[in-house]
Amino acid sequence: MLKRFFDLILSFIGLLIIVPILFLITILIKISSSGPVFYKQARVGKNNKDFKIFKFRTMHVNAHKKGLLTVGGRDPRVTSIGYYLRKFKLDELPQLINVFKGDMSFVGPRPEVRQFVNLYSEIQKKVLNVKPGITDLASIEFRNENEILSKEEDPNQYYIDYIMPKKLEINLKYINQRNLLKDFVVIIKTIKVIFNSV
Repeated sequence: MLKRFFDLILSFIGLLIIVPILFLITILIKISSSGPVFYKQARVGKNNKDFKIFKFRTMHVNAHKKGLLTVGGRDPRVTSIGYYLRKFKLDELPQLINVFKGDMSFVGPRPEVRQFVNLYSEIQKKVLNVKPGITDLASIEFRNENEILSKEEDPNQYYIDYIMPKKLEINLKYINQRNLLKDFVVIIKTIKVIFNSV
């Protein structure tokens, strides 16, 4: 209850504060490429239920048909402005809408697409017992995931065999130890990662 109250209040305040930034990003996206401003994708949330995650569109239209993973720092499917939105995690800002709606929390396991969730073991599925988050310790640990995948001959299989299990291991540990104080620590670490990338 306390975590939900925290999410509700902060997401509402956050949305009010960043309205000018959202407006500016909207203009930049429309100028840089054709297509919608927002990208809505089906992800798997709490209790193994699908929901639509909101992001700023950072790829050319229909880019998802060429693969679900972003590979390398300069994936050709990513738009010119999309590269910087991803670099500084600005494409994630619309997920405050998901937090406000109750689909997500500020901190929690990052939601996966159904294709990958279907590969989870019964133990790994325990990450679906909590709301997914905008950030988590696994995302911080694998902040250079795109670069790692770019060096692999089969990025998709490498993600399934190595990165995904490691992320799930980190998230399962988080679930067993989570509290609001730890969530604040994760948020601070995430902010530091973003500023270090500037």
